[in-house]
Amino acid sequence: MDETKGKLDRLVEKMISRKFLVWLTATGLMAFYGLDSGDWVMLSAIYIGTQGVIDGLAKMKGVG
Repeated sequence: MDETKGKLDRLVEKMISRKFLVWLTATGLMAFYGLDSGDWVMLSAIYIGTQGVIDGLAKMKGVG
């Protein structure tokens, strides 16, 4: 399963950024399942902000 997950992860990275994927998911939930706009903003901001911090730390440590 790890090998499949790795391949799928590489495919997603090549096709679309994870941040944009989260944005699309939150937008789909808002459009089709009644997610409130405030929840949409919070979901997007938390993920994108958190991922940005993680990416920054990884670059500082030379991991990413």
